[in-house]
Amino acid sequence: MINTFSENPYFLKNSNNDNAELHSVSIDLEPADSPRLMNLCGQLDQHLRQLETGLSVEINNRGPQFTITGLPANVNRAVDLVQHLYQLTASEELSPEVLHLHLHESTSSDDSEPKGLASIRTKKGVIRGRGPNQNRYIRGVQTHDLTFGVGPAGTGKTYLAVACAVEALERDEVRRIILVRPAVEAGEKLGFLPGDLSQKVDPYLRPMYDALFEMMGFEKVNKLIEKQVIEVAPLAYMRGRTLNDSFIIMDEAQNTTVEQMKMFLTRLGFGSTAVVTGDVTQIDLPKHQTSGLKHVINILQGIEEVEFCFFQPKDVVRHSLVQRIVEAYNDHDES
Repeated sequence: MINTFSENPYFLKNSNNDNAELHSVSIDLEPADSPRLMNLCGQLDQHLRQLETGLSVEINNRGPQFTITGLPANVNRAVDLVQHLYQLTASEELSPEVLHLHLHESTSSDDSEPKGLASIRTKKGVIRGRGPNQNRYIRGVQTHDLTFGVGPAGTGKTYLAVACAVEALERDEVRRIILVRPAVEAGEKLGFLPGDLSQKVDPYLRPMYDALFEMMGFEKVNKLIEKQVIEVAPLAYMRGRTLNDSFIIMDEAQNTTVEQMKMFLTRLGFGSTAVVTGDVTQIDLPKHQTSGLKHVINILQGIEEVEFCFFQPKDVVRHSLVQRIVEAYNDHDES
């Protein structure tokens, strides 16, 4: 079992926890044969990771003994598929394309949205969504080039976006991570900030930095920043750029203007993924300016390739009091 940060609400705890939703099944694949097991698992276990993502389960093995953890229906489906694929290894070389076809066949009988826990795998551990909206958000980021996460603070929008970016970078699916944020003060004037461009913007990007440090370590993040694998890109400096093979995260998007939002969205290049997060109830723009995030929700919702995930106060994963505070403000605004 992967060692993870059990105090973090996103990391899957060990299987002996009290989470009643999860179910574990152990199976022994016979006959035990090392070449066939290597064929099933793939190089660096990439086939197992593909099965985990496709079936929303966690798969661990020691030799021919496999342990599969997840919601009962997903575990049962995974057990059947793993056993079927192991039979195929006797005469067939498995590949990601072959696994994709079998995964599609395995889930085609369910026309509804995929159920269960969505997973993000980083070198620090496995990260799971909490609740249907977070699971929908993770799956949206993993399957769409552009995803919007809209909702109150504390719902995991930024953290999960950074986790998906780290996963994509560690799998060599992108060449760099780009962090973007409008430099708008939250109701107070901070005045002139000393330092170079990165140092001026760093305070505004602290939530994303904190997530990166947790998932990759302080020293590694700083080295990647020095090599510009992780790049700080103030929104005002994005005009004219085309971002290829990148994972781009724009946080606090409610503080963009309509023109800035359009400019940012048109930077997306080949092989890139963009995630836009924000809370339309905490806009710090001058009263006369329209929020680019509120505007774009009405503009792009009809495009199938764009995913919108709207979080609710019930999705808050911070202190329980935060959820009640958000609900109280919503009730006040509605009245």
